[in-house]
Amino acid sequence: VQLQASGGGLVQPGGSLRLSCAASGIIFRIYAMAWYRQAPGKQRELVATITTRRTTTYTDSVKGRFTISRDNSKNTVYLQMNSLKPEDTAVYYCNPPSFPDSWGQGTLVTVSS
Repeated sequence: VQLQASGGGLVQPGGSLRLSCAASGIIFRIYAMAWYRQAPGKQRELVATITTRRTTTYTDSVKGRFTISRDNSKNTVYLQMNSLKPEDTAVYYCNPPSFPDSWGQGTLVTVSS
């Protein structure tokens, strides 16, 4: 499984970013997908999940601000992040939960003024 996350960058508090993650090596449409993040000095945490039927879940700290979606025609999962806060600063990774050892390089999101 290969995972290529992109779309990170430096953004001011209150700003928005859209992350993308392209997957290959799997039949994308039959797997749930998830976004995780790891802040400096902290453990990796689950941010959002999306099932094959597009049912979504979010960690409490991002509910109402982040939206996970998927495009099976492009083998890509997205994370729309609005109203960003400094505490959202982290490296963001996507992962199919059925392949817990498959991680790409992640994409860095820095929220700072």
